[in-house]
Amino acid sequence: MASRLCLCLLLAAASATLPGRLVPYDLLYADGVRAYFARDWARAAELLQRALHSYAGLRAARRACRSACRREAAFLGGPPGAGPWEAALFGPVLQRADCLQHCLGRRLGAAPSAHRASRTIRRDFERREPYNYLQVAFFQLKKLDQAVSAAHTFFVANPQHLQMREDIEKYRRMSGVRSDNFRDLEATPHWEAYEAGVQHYDADEYLQAVARLEESLTEALSALEECRALCEGPWEDEDDEEEEMQPGLYEAIAGTHYIQVLKCRQQCVLEIATKPGRISATEDFIPSHLDLLQFAYDQVGNQALAAECAASYLLFYPTDELMLEKMNQYRTELGEDTAVAARESIQHYVQRSLMEKKLIYYAVEHLGGTFNDPDLWTPDELIPENLKEKHSLLMPICACFSAGPLPFEDIAVTMDSHQMNGTQRVVFDRVLTESECKDLLRLTKAAGEAGDGYRARRSPHTPHERFEGLTVLRAMQLAQSGDVDWRDAKLLLQASEKSRKIIESYFTPGKKLHFSFTHLVCRTAVDEEQEGRMDLSHPVHADNCLLDPEGQECWKEPPAYVYRDYSGILYLNDDFQGGGLFFTEMDTVTVTAEVHPKCGRLVAFSSGKENPHGVWAVSRGRRCAIALWYTHSQEHAEQVKDHAGERVTSTSK
Repeated sequence: MASRLCLCLLLAAASATLPGRLVPYDLLYADGVRAYFARDWARAAELLQRALHSYAGLRAARRACRSACRREAAFLGGPPGAGPWEAALFGPVLQRADCLQHCLGRRLGAAPSAHRASRTIRRDFERREPYNYLQVAFFQLKKLDQAVSAAHTFFVANPQHLQMREDIEKYRRMSGVRSDNFRDLEATPHWEAYEAGVQHYDADEYLQAVARLEESLTEALSALEECRALCEGPWEDEDDEEEEMQPGLYEAIAGTHYIQVLKCRQQCVLEIATKPGRISATEDFIPSHLDLLQFAYDQVGNQALAAECAASYLLFYPTDELMLEKMNQYRTELGEDTAVAARESIQHYVQRSLMEKKLIYYAVEHLGGTFNDPDLWTPDELIPENLKEKHSLLMPICACFSAGPLPFEDIAVTMDSHQMNGTQRVVFDRVLTESECKDLLRLTKAAGEAGDGYRARRSPHTPHERFEGLTVLRAMQLAQSGDVDWRDAKLLLQASEKSRKIIESYFTPGKKLHFSFTHLVCRTAVDEEQEGRMDLSHPVHADNCLLDPEGQECWKEPPAYVYRDYSGILYLNDDFQGGGLFFTEMDTVTVTAEVHPKCGRLVAFSSGKENPHGVWAVSRGRRCAIALWYTHSQEHAEQVKDHAGERVTSTSK
């Protein structure tokens, strides 16, 4: 009773200076959105800001209370054998629960259960959706600086949002908008420090790199602890629809909520290692700090700290040969009698993580379920034998397909499927030389002057661009009539065939790819019609099916070219603004990869629903590229390409 009274007095004193009742953020958010759609901009801005404040306050209260109660109602340290085992086990659990209820109640001013928002609302806040509404409300209220900050904060976490991308560009062109208005109101300190540290490291500025990387590591470990604390929330039913027999007391404790918390804690490293707006986490985020730090410390002559970082890194990868060599070097330089130990914070991190992994793998092996281990460094011996195959399949290593050899030595693979966050995607460079690109651009100009059938037409996809196109057969016809240089027309055929060989060899070695259609296309921005432009040069689509974003399906039926198997784009220039290729998820909104055009760059991908893609607006200049589609079907092969080849052969004779 005395300890309970002491605890309550402590919590009361700690919360005496805290503000009053915290209104649940989901209620404020709902009211704010209603005010938004009622066009009550002032009310919407007020409520949405209060919702964000409440959301931050709730998370802060949960973190603080769990930290305080971990100290005040500790599970360890009681006298062994004191009373029945249930009391020894569940007594501290009940005390921890009691501590949390009182702490949160005092901090929030209401029962903690009042702050349990739906999964949809929580997801909106995790994605920073309130800032999307806020930027419009502030804009309508003519509070431009706040509108820009809200828009930028949303866009940092949602760079794939096409509408916000356009809004950000409009804000940049507005008078009265300063560069410092574009600030992330939810910025995470460890990412800012990490990127600054890496920049100093790459510039060989090792003293500055050490300072910022140490700051990043400290902030990252702190963010990790905060994330882990928030894992200890209410039980999340991952499958609400199926009604199954509820587990008994011990099965429930061991197999459901507790293991869910452990899995959540393990995934925290992915959360802190994923920069806002990025799709995937930075691999080995914590070990990479130590790797960079040991090298930077070595460069500035601090071998003692370099050795400490190396020893810490070896906790993750104890057999790393290069780091073991560095450790031997440091021991020699420091003297064999000098003790070198890993950092206590890293020792604690690794030991705790291994303990949790051991419990999780035991539960998965004996009680069922799955576990996506987020770490590459997990020791192989920790994983049960019957789970090792599943673990290897779940590791974040791309094994999409086995790429074939390239048929030309000077070609370079710049980005593969893994780097482009998808499947059956690749970017090649040096397919054409600068001279060849200039010759093909000269062909487009000459063909336009001769009349190629597309001259001066508006694009079929947007009224803001002119669209010109030239097929291989038409180029040969113009060459025969003397309207274009025969060598340039022949180069178009050769470039197309070279691209076909590269794509066939890389994606389908041993299986013939035929041309389906080939087209040299130029898109030119209409200067007087770019103001306020909101559309794309080419809307998001798939090349062999009809994309249905709402149904998350792609229908292989006419008018789609269902027989097309692979697609390619061979760029001829980059002296224009916009016009980049981008890939999306099936929703046509979530951008997964972008490719910036340049002379001789070939982007190739499979033509199905796995690769929806579009083209950003060409807002200035003229973008030219050879568009290529291929098929395995002989009956759908492009016959005109054969005729063009025959013309080349007959002319060269």
